[in-house]
Amino acid sequence: MVDFQSRDTSRGFDDEDSPDDDSPAEDGHDEGHDHGEGDHSHDEDDHHAHDVESLGAAVVTVSSSRSLSDDPSGDAVVAALEDAGHTVVSRDLVNDDRDGVQGSLDALVRRDDVDIVVTTGGTGVTPDDVTVEAISPLFEKELPGFGELFRSLSFEEIGTKIVGTRATAGVADGVPVFCLPGSENAARLGTEEIIVEEAGHLAGLASRE
Repeated sequence: MVDFQSRDTSRGFDDEDSPDDDSPAEDGHDEGHDHGEGDHSHDEDDHHAHDVESLGAAVVTVSSSRSLSDDPSGDAVVAALEDAGHTVVSRDLVNDDRDGVQGSLDALVRRDDVDIVVTTGGTGVTPDDVTVEAISPLFEKELPGFGELFRSLSFEEIGTKIVGTRATAGVADGVPVFCLPGSENAARLGTEEIIVEEAGHLAGLASRE
């Protein structure tokens, strides 16, 4: 049984939505030390010392034509996160409305039980695709590598059509936020192949004091 609180603030979903500088090598360079090969494992362990193994995740579907009971892309994100051992603490559906999307995200990243947020939908090029415009102003740091890698992986499946997606990610109020397209395949690919692999590491770094 899914462990989350559902909140449907829309009537539907539009399924037509077509590291920082902290790497181990750079750490050693910044300290002015010439590490030998035997020190590399220690550097790697230290680099991952703040990783979060079990995350509290919020999943947001941006849509004006679907409901939480008919949301295959959101279902795919939830399944991938839970299969990786994380807990979905919130699952929402919001309309394709810039203020509504921004308000929802702003509230989620302020919650103590939310370590990451994953959105699906609203990253295309139609007039009502406003997820990127709504969320980007909240980023204190952008993670351009996420969108670059997602598009690279997606190119193998859909070819040059990938130019129509603006999948992006960033850190808002110390919480990594990942914005995926609204198709089920895209949501599954981005979550399984990228987010579950790096979210714990990014969440640990973003919240480190």
